[in-house]
Amino acid sequence: MMSKNRPVSIIKLIDDRFEEIICAISFSMVAICVFLQFCIRAIFGSALAWPEELAIYGMAWGVYMGSSMCVREKAHLRILLAVKSLPRKLAISVVGFGDLCWLVFNLFMVVVGFDYIALLFEQDFISPALGINQKWPQSIIVVGYLMMSFRIIQHYILWIKDGCPDLPA
Repeated sequence: MMSKNRPVSIIKLIDDRFEEIICAISFSMVAICVFLQFCIRAIFGSALAWPEELAIYGMAWGVYMGSSMCVREKAHLRILLAVKSLPRKLAISVVGFGDLCWLVFNLFMVVVGFDYIALLFEQDFISPALGINQKWPQSIIVVGYLMMSFRIIQHYILWIKDGCPDLPA
């Protein structure tokens, strides 16, 4: 009986905490790298190149996954004071139109990101300090905007499933 519930709980955990896990790893990596650089500079008067590069990648991944987490938690910036004063149907239309524009922008960025990553797959662009191909850390552009798009769509599905209470914001 436990094995039947386990896959559901793992999927729920991923749905509920995926972005937090990536953010925690990414920002921890940034903090460790920055602290390491500080110590090396303070003690040896020199610096390493790889912690700076790793901190940059960690920051990018943390920011994009944090953006997706904000969409999931409905914590993204919105000014709904005026919208809430509109009649319900018009308010829903305004919020829906805004979210549709946001979703279209996200999907545009996914397409542009895929084009960019495709260029990196055609030619090797190796990072100077870590020696890794840039297609992997740069893929956060596609991953981040796909996750934000997924969370917007997921939010509307859940809103409709719940009987469309209040605004979809």
